[in-house]
Amino acid sequence: MKMFADDTKVWCRIKTETDSIILQEDLDRLHLSSNTWQLRFNADKCKVMHIGHSCGRYCMEQGPTRKELESIQEEERDLGVTITADLKSSSQCIKSAATARRVIGMVSRNFRDLDIDDFSLIQDLGLGHTSSYIQAWSPYFVKDIEVLERVQKAATNLVPQLRKCSYPARLKKISITSPKDERLMVEVYKLLTEKEQIDHKQFFRLAENQYGTRGHEKKLSKDR
Repeated sequence: MKMFADDTKVWCRIKTETDSIILQEDLDRLHLSSNTWQLRFNADKCKVMHIGHSCGRYCMEQGPTRKELESIQEEERDLGVTITADLKSSSQCIKSAATARRVIGMVSRNFRDLDIDDFSLIQDLGLGHTSSYIQAWSPYFVKDIEVLERVQKAATNLVPQLRKCSYPARLKKISITSPKDERLMVEVYKLLTEKEQIDHKQFFRLAENQYGTRGHEKKLSKDR
């Protein structure tokens, strides 16, 4: 079970009918606990999402009766992230890009003479929508990655000083990275600091500090 404020999720890997029974028993225990503490769940707002394959029906107490929980067939927005039954991020990318474009359009209409120093305004207000919770829904299809990249390309093009430059040159002048590279750097950091339960040695080789040069213990070896 995971809780965030008043939002609660219960999940279970269902392989057999016994697993479905265990999950239903967990829901029944939650109901008893909520009655004890007089913080009752609203069964009308509770939903079930089957990821992989549909298995079983689940109920919760609603007054004197038991109510079958609604099964989500397509997608559900949860804590700012659009979750789909196939766990693909295409819908999230499209919605985030659309929101970012609206904000960037608003900035361009109200600030006519933007310069490089003003780009932080676009970055904070607009591009933040394409990077929030990014490690939860990081896109892996090329078409989804390009949807987010096009938003940043359009944003950097709002600065008159940068319009004649190529996209990589624009990023270098503003001192920012592309969304794809940013996600990669965050993931590398998580692997090296063991925030992921993955052995980083299968991807990276740490540098041996043979000559006493300045650095740190997470410095990567780079071949000539």
